[in-house]
Amino acid sequence: MTEDKTSSFLRLIRHSQRGKLKVYLGYCAGVGKTYQMLQEGHRLKNEGIDVVVGLVETHGRPETARLIEGLEVIPRLRQEYRGITIEEMDVDAIIARKPGVALIDEMAHTNVPGSLNAKRFQDIEDLLSVGIHVITTMNVQHLESLYDTIEKSIQVKVRERLPDSVLAEADQIVNIDLATEDLQERLKEGKIYPPSRIETALGNFFITSNLEQLRELTLRELASQIDYRRREPLEEEATIAPDQIMACLSSNGPNSEMLLRYASRLAGRLNRNWYAVYVQTPREEATAIDSRVQRLLAGTLTLAKQLGAMVFTYKGEDVVDTILRFAREYRVGHIVIGSPRHQSLWQKILGGKTIVQRLTEAARGITIVVFDTRKGETTALKPAEEPPVSSTEAAIAAPAVSPALSNLVAPQRIVIWDNAAAKQEIIGGLVKAACASIDTGYENILAEVLEREKQGSTFFNEAVAFPHARIDSISAPVIAIGITKKGVADVKTDKPIECVFLILTPAQDLSAHVQILGLAAEAARNRHLLQMLKTAQSADEALSMIKDCELLQV
Repeated sequence: MTEDKTSSFLRLIRHSQRGKLKVYLGYCAGVGKTYQMLQEGHRLKNEGIDVVVGLVETHGRPETARLIEGLEVIPRLRQEYRGITIEEMDVDAIIARKPGVALIDEMAHTNVPGSLNAKRFQDIEDLLSVGIHVITTMNVQHLESLYDTIEKSIQVKVRERLPDSVLAEADQIVNIDLATEDLQERLKEGKIYPPSRIETALGNFFITSNLEQLRELTLRELASQIDYRRREPLEEEATIAPDQIMACLSSNGPNSEMLLRYASRLAGRLNRNWYAVYVQTPREEATAIDSRVQRLLAGTLTLAKQLGAMVFTYKGEDVVDTILRFAREYRVGHIVIGSPRHQSLWQKILGGKTIVQRLTEAARGITIVVFDTRKGETTALKPAEEPPVSSTEAAIAAPAVSPALSNLVAPQRIVIWDNAAAKQEIIGGLVKAACASIDTGYENILAEVLEREKQGSTFFNEAVAFPHARIDSISAPVIAIGITKKGVADVKTDKPIECVFLILTPAQDLSAHVQILGLAAEAARNRHLLQMLKTAQSADEALSMIKDCELLQV
């Protein structure tokens, strides 16, 4: 950690309203993440910054404990759980104290049941939302998308995980690296674990091959994050290339979680939006599948959202046709699908084809990635020859739209429901608000949106919904926003829907459709913005909140 890096974060926190997040990333316990975080806390304090220790775990390490001395420590919150007293970070106390910077260890930590939030990274997001800057620590194996990779290479199931988007949205990431031999030496000297655990650790998790693999994963992740931040795609590349990612899900597919994590990593490498799509056939209606399958499907779709996907359900008799219709509508360039189920001899004799075979034959200009989900394998198999990008799609012109959501919304197109409202009422109200600024009739657009909803509900995401349609009679995109403070009365989701983005785009402009949908999805992933919008008392106030959040992201 250099003085330049400390000064860089110092400049960030002096020029911001929403809190900034800095992450010390390591590949294993004992590399020095907490130590470096506390050292920076002292340097910031010496610069006149108000620094407190929100929560730091010393794990019995004397040098770490000594570094806490001289820093104000916020007392922990004591909670009873199953007869045991557990100490957690006191989020409310930190907010009441309102320091400039809070030092918080172990961002992936799971809080005791009954806490304000389920995970510590959510506690951190709450602190950031009120303007408190946070410096925190985590190990690479806690990233959700790396779960299968870690299990296969290290033979360890990581129980505490967080979405990749949390790390991706950090303002600074610092890799705390240490040679594996030096780390093992620190372990032998008793600087990581107590003497009783040293031999066991050296013979299991801390073996050289494990540490080297984790170290390599950390360096790759850091390189990926640097590349993601550095890359500013050319306007033509960002809007013309059909490179959105689509993961195809089934109600009872094996290893769907692994498929989603692979799709998440692929989308991250390509720096593209990605979608998780479930096609519900008539035999998979909610009344036709048992409760176990329903729970499995709900869990899979929740994980997809946590990994950053936009989640959609489509209804269709023909799965392949429905997948390809979605791919054309959303300019998908890569389809990730699980390996086909085993065919009987009679099916083969009669010429029956699997969904994967039909999809590969029918797709044009799309790369099909077949992910082996049969026995927990993590190998992704690509066809020997990738189909070329369609020249027709490549010729579509880039839309002339502003990259700011606030430039596409006006107060008259923001509707607030203080009480629970039915889905039809919300869609109707938003269509009416949208039609106030365009010539096309209300009835026609409402019919288009409702027809699109029949094909596949967009009210399946937790907290947000994205009803949308491509309209022949409009020449520019239109967005209307609904704030539903008590949720949608007739739609059951694990988390009530708080915000609805109605998106109307010209039918002939596929690029605008995808770009605007991605813009709304980015806003919907902003927890700070959603929390603010729930408090809005007027459309003007809501629009002002959107603009404020955009300014803080610059």
